[in-house]
Amino acid sequence: MHDINALKELLKEPKEVLITTHHKPDADALGSSLGLAGYLKKKGHHVTVITPSDYPNFLNWMHGNSEVIVYSEHNDALVQRLIQESQMIFCLDFNTLSRINEMGEYIRQASGTKVLVDHHLQPENFADLSFSNTSAAATAEIVYDMIKAMGDADLIDTEIGECLYAGIMTDTGSFRHPSTSKNVHLIIADLLQIGVETSKIHRLIYDSSSELRLRFLGYALKEKLVVLPEYRTAYFAITADELKAYDSKTGDTEGLVNYALSIEGIVFAALIIDRTQAVKMSFRSVGDFSVNDFAREHFNGGGHKNAAGGMSIDTLENTVARFESLLPLYKDQLQHATDK
Repeated sequence: MHDINALKELLKEPKEVLITTHHKPDADALGSSLGLAGYLKKKGHHVTVITPSDYPNFLNWMHGNSEVIVYSEHNDALVQRLIQESQMIFCLDFNTLSRINEMGEYIRQASGTKVLVDHHLQPENFADLSFSNTSAAATAEIVYDMIKAMGDADLIDTEIGECLYAGIMTDTGSFRHPSTSKNVHLIIADLLQIGVETSKIHRLIYDSSSELRLRFLGYALKEKLVVLPEYRTAYFAITADELKAYDSKTGDTEGLVNYALSIEGIVFAALIIDRTQAVKMSFRSVGDFSVNDFAREHFNGGGHKNAAGGMSIDTLENTVARFESLLPLYKDQLQHATDK
């Protein structure tokens, strides 16, 4: 953290601080944002958290949620003004300004000091200070380490800790992904020490499904799962009408792609969804097959080696056809992805 002293110096006096994160925030995006916000407020700063879009209801329990400004639900002029007036702008859990839609250009042109805090591959060079660590399991892990490096670990209370725990827990797949390091476990031990109830957070995130969400999951598994054993690949393709039929809300499809990846012998999984404005794609893999490279090369996306996203402005049918047509090019990689 070579920029930590510069950050500490900038935060010596109270400032107008803005924190933002990526479109359709997940638990790490929102948890790291609200955890950092809680810490900075304790240091005397005036903090505003803005998300580009809404996020799942199962994250609404996080402390500070009620004060979050959702850009898509507010006046554009208000958000522009808040960005322009901010002396510091923290960009969490994304590393290219296109991930925050229209807000990206507002932040690019803002005069405030920009601070990147992220763990995705190949960051865009737009920030004045960068805390980019691609080996970190979650952005919430980096936020914890930043606070600790500034000598303020004692300011992390249970409310801040719960937000950070949610981010780390979800981005590690409940601590089963290879990114779950010794440092992750040491942080969790610290959070347990200050009273974070880990089972409560797991329940709030994973045990709050609506009946329709469960019925949609059943439908997707029975009717929409495509398995291509010759390519060790499985995927779901979901239409806009199917989402509407099950009254799908933000977050209802989260985790669906992992069911495809859980099939024995499968090393590459995809979730392809018609979101009307565009076709959104989630990719997951195991072993040496890089979905980050696949997404960047073919679907205007990226992320991590084994977890990435992409998009297409073509029809769902054509996007699926293109996806399948690419698999023969990667057949050898997919067949040998788990050889080591």
